[in-house]
Amino acid sequence: MKRISWFLRLFLLFFAVTAAQAATFSFVALGDLPYGSDETAGVKYRQLITQINALNPEFSIHVGDFKAGSAHCSNEEFERQRKHFDLFNGALIYTPGDNDWTDCGRKSNGSYDPLERLEKLRGQFFKPDTSLGQAPLPLVTQGKVMPAYSTFVENQRWQFSNTLFTTVHIVGSDNRFAPNNAEAEKEFLAREQANITWMKETFQIAAKQKLQTLVFAFQADVIRGMSRSGTWTEKTGFHASIEKTLLPLAKEFQGSILIVHGDSHNFEFDQTFMLESQILKNVYRLEVPGAKTTGAVSITIEEGNSIPFSVKKIIVP
Repeated sequence: MKRISWFLRLFLLFFAVTAAQAATFSFVALGDLPYGSDETAGVKYRQLITQINALNPEFSIHVGDFKAGSAHCSNEEFERQRKHFDLFNGALIYTPGDNDWTDCGRKSNGSYDPLERLEKLRGQFFKPDTSLGQAPLPLVTQGKVMPAYSTFVENQRWQFSNTLFTTVHIVGSDNRFAPNNAEAEKEFLAREQANITWMKETFQIAAKQKLQTLVFAFQADVIRGMSRSGTWTEKTGFHASIEKTLLPLAKEFQGSILIVHGDSHNFEFDQTFMLESQILKNVYRLEVPGAKTTGAVSITIEEGNSIPFSVKKIIVP
C-alpha cells in the first residue's frame, strides 16, 4: 500500500496544474484506420487527419487497429502508421489493437511472431512521459511508475481539466484469450493483471481528487461477449478485467464514465453496459466508426453536467 500511495501522490502532484483549465473541452477518438492500400485508404485517412487538425481538439485518441486484419505486419507498415500519427498537429494517444500485433502470426499478415511485434510496437509507438503527435501531451505510463509492470508502457493516463483519461491494453479477438496455448496464456494473464491494476488505480486517483468524470479507451468491443443479462462467461478474455473489475468500480463511482472503443467498426453512442442485469446509468459507451468508413468522432465534455458527454461524427466521403 505504501508504494501505491506514493504513486498516487506523484500523479496528483504531476497533474495539479490541470485543475485550472476550462470545464468544457473537446477531443477526438478514432480507430480501425486505415484499412486498405496507402494509395486509396491512406489518402482518405490523411484527409481525415487534416479535418481533425482543422477542429483543433485538445488531443486525439486512436483506439487501435492502425491497419486491416489482412495487411502485413512489416516494419515498413509500422513506420507508415507511425508517420501518420506524426501528422496530428496536436497530441495523439494510441492504444494497440489486435490487428497491430496479436493477429500478426497469420500467413496473410506475414507469419510474424506476435510477441516480437508487440515488443516492436512498444518501442516505436510509446514514450515514457509524453504522447505522440506534434504537440505531445504529458502523461503517465504504467511501465514507468509501476516496476512490477515495467513492460506495459502502452497503458497510459492523463488528466485534462477535471477529467481523468486512461488507456488499457484490451484487444479484440477475445483479448488473445487462448488457454490451450501456453505462450499466449502466459502473455494474456500478465497483461490482464496489469490492466486490472491500472484500472483500479484510476478509480483510487479519482476518489482522492474527487473527480466526477472518467474516460477509458481500449480497442476491444467487449459488448460482443456480454450476455443479455450483462454477464461474461469465465471462459472469455473480458470476464476478469471488465465484469469483475471495471464495471463494479464504475457502478460505485459517484460520477460519469465514458468507455471508448473500436473493433466492430460501427458508430455507436449509448448506455449498453450492464451489471447484475441492470443498466449502468452513469456509464456511456462510444464505438468509433472504421474499416470501410473513414471517420472519427468529436467528443465534447461539459464537466459538472448531468450528461457531460456529447458526440459528433467526422466522416470523409
